[in-house]
Formats: sequence, structure tokens, C-alpha cells
Amino acid sequence: MTSFDEIDRRLLLELSEKADQTTGKLARKLGLSQPATWRRIKRLEGNIIKGYRVSLNKEKLGFGVTVFLGIKLATKGRVSLVDFERAVISIPEVQSVQHVLGLYDYRLRVVSKDLSDFERVLRRRIMSLPGVGNVEANVLLSEERRIGPLGV
Repeated sequence: MTSFDEIDRRLLLELSEKADQTTGKLARKLGLSQPATWRRIKRLEGNIIKGYRVSLNKEKLGFGVTVFLGIKLATKGRVSLVDFERAVISIPEVQSVQHVLGLYDYRLRVVSKDLSDFERVLRRRIMSLPGVGNVEANVLLSEERRIGPLGV
């Protein structure tokens, strides 16, 4: 693990809350000079920060329902994991695909306009994927950001 100090931890927290802050604003919050803050950010980007992402308002984009699916692949026919993954990532409503260990083989995050739209996606697109066996759906009611192990 890369070593970092309390200032690095605070910098990671600030960036995780709002990644588009200027280096000057971050420097003022941390009590550092702008060049020192920039150097720290570059060092963290080379070691710890994997990237930055945009968080979209799904409701304003017309996606009011989020469903988590647990998918157990059927053992008959022994479908290739690569074939399943290639097929599932081509579905635009599928926001994430996680290969997991446990009761299910995959965990999907699926967005849709409403429950009837989700049913259409489930029946016509997901259930027809190669190798799909058991499926369990959990509808997201609310979501809170959880602070991680470093306070970020």
C-alpha cells in the first residue's frame, strides 16, 4: 500500500466529495500552497486515484427505477462467462456488471423508466441472455453515500 499522511487523506475526501474543485480552492481548504496541492494530487493520481467520474441524475434522464439483479448461470449447456458478459454489457439499461462469489454468479445494476419498463428489459433482454438460470430482483428504494475505510 502506498503511504500517505493526514493531508493526503483529507485531500482524497475532498476530491471524492467534489472532484471538480480547483487546485487553489483545495489548497486553501488544506492550508497548503497551490503547487504543493497540485503535486500531491498528481502523486495520488499515479498511486491511489483510479479516475474521476460524472454522477448523473438518473431521474432527470428518465430512469426512475433502479433494480439489482442476482443472476445464477444455468449449469446445463455450460455457457461461457465471456459470452454472458459480452451479451449483458451490450444492454444499455445495465449500468454495472459484477462477477461475484456466493449465491449468484453475477450482480447487475439495471435502470429503467418504471417497473413496467423494467419488466420489458428483464423479459426480453436479460432472461434471453445465454446461460441465464435463476434471477432475483431487488428494487432500490433509497441510496445513501457511505464513507469508505479511509473516510472517503
